Amino acid sequence: MSESRARARAIVNDDDSQRMYRRVTRELLADEDVDVDFTPDGLLVRGRLFAFLDGTELVVQVQATRASDLLSRGVVCSFNGGGRTSRNWVRVSDLQLWSELAREAHEHVGKPPVGRQS
Repeated sequence: MSESRARARAIVNDDDSQRMYRRVTRELLADEDVDVDFTPDGLLVRGRLFAFLDGTELVVQVQATRASDLLSRGVVCSFNGGGRTSRNWVRVSDLQLWSELAREAHEHVGKPPVGRQS
């Protein structure tokens, strides 16, 4: 992780992350082209979780290749859910990336399975 990212991560507090999470949620809910449900567990599309707040970090589900790229560049950290590291779920500490990666996660998770239109 770069020094500037590490410094930015260190100064994020609960209030900042809560505010940013609410902002990202409002942005997604206000977008008529985006189908999002807000639940206590996180943000859902088609009934599937795509993003949630964990402490001061946003956790999102992106394509495995995208997660690998972001991890290799030190942009995100891996997410360990249920005692094992996920290929698709990553932790995002940089608040400036939350909106972009939440939208990317929404698009990834919201796509219908191959061969199905709905």
